[in-house]
Amino acid sequence: MVQVDVFWSYGIGASLATAAAYQLRSADARRAGRWSDPYLLGSALYCAVLFAPSGAWLLWGFPDWETMQTADGHGSLPPWLVALFAATNVSQGVLGYCVAARLIARGRVYAAFLQAGLGYTGMFFILVHGWDGRGYQRFFSADRDTFAAWPEHPGLGQALSRAGDWLASPVALTLYGMGAVIVPAMLALMVSWVRSGQLAAGGADGGVVAGRLRIVAAVLGAVFGVALGTAVAASVLVHLLGWWLGVPVVAAVTLLFVVRPETGAAHRVFLLLGLPDRRIGLPSSALRE
Repeated sequence: MVQVDVFWSYGIGASLATAAAYQLRSADARRAGRWSDPYLLGSALYCAVLFAPSGAWLLWGFPDWETMQTADGHGSLPPWLVALFAATNVSQGVLGYCVAARLIARGRVYAAFLQAGLGYTGMFFILVHGWDGRGYQRFFSADRDTFAAWPEHPGLGQALSRAGDWLASPVALTLYGMGAVIVPAMLALMVSWVRSGQLAAGGADGGVVAGRLRIVAAVLGAVFGVALGTAVAASVLVHLLGWWLGVPVVAAVTLLFVVRPETGAAHRVFLLLGLPDRRIGLPSSALRE
């Protein structure tokens, strides 16, 4: 979705940089410079060859859904917006990578990991809440007519029924096909980069390398557990308390229960990846199979 992909692509770029944390912290990487970074090239190619085209496909095929029901067909989309959308799907990914890579070079790998979480949480909050509290209704509506038919205050059963109808819609079927390509491709890159970095850093000296399933579970848990859960909780709090009180409460809850080192949900998932962090450190069991 146009409103979502700015955050999503940023999260993708930061995620890929975090996966290459061992490599980016090496002396060779610091000497080579940013524009000689093969992991930046891989991340940019992923965004340009897979992620950006998927967004363009959805915008052309389902302009109302892809704009969260704000556009009424192709005629209401100015050309500059289409071009900007395609560009940001790549540029924001590169930006997310560069911000995370700079943090990693300073030894702050957990902070880089949180950059990815920031992108994914922002993406999910727009999907769940949006700008008017109806983000999930816009998402689970295949077109503007379906969105307009939502009741003013839908109950849980009504919402689930409409979500179930959407799961068999043409836009959902298209997403399944795209997800079968772009998600495994990203996970394969991350698994490869995490494991190769761990091997280069300590595998030759008897160090332990994280298992593939462990890495995949950690990544999916961070995205669909921590980030999505935080976005849903934030939406609920904003609904209950309003924006002025809800936002500071959300910030406090996130700091205490999500990002806080050692006890936060995000940090617990981060430990599963077995990545180095100068400020926090890792227990000896972090890379245990």
